Amino acid sequence: MDNPDTLQSLGFTLPTPAYLVGVVLFGIIGFAAYRYGKKAALPIPKWLGIALMLYPYAIPRDVAAVSGACRAVRRSVCVRR
Repeated sequence: MDNPDTLQSLGFTLPTPAYLVGVVLFGIIGFAAYRYGKKAALPIPKWLGIALMLYPYAIPRDVAAVSGACRAVRRSVCVRR
């Protein structure tokens, strides 16, 4: 199972470096937003943080993940109460 050709014949593909960087980056930003929302008792940053932490696992493509996360962050910054 260590051979990439064997994994690809079974239908598995290895993630790209861009995907791995995106997962780590979104995880850090999401965790920071979650902690901020929890400490300040603000529901929007808290739920946005959870969404950012889970988003890369739901969207497999690199470009779609980056564009969707940028839209979510832009909405949260523009919608201030």
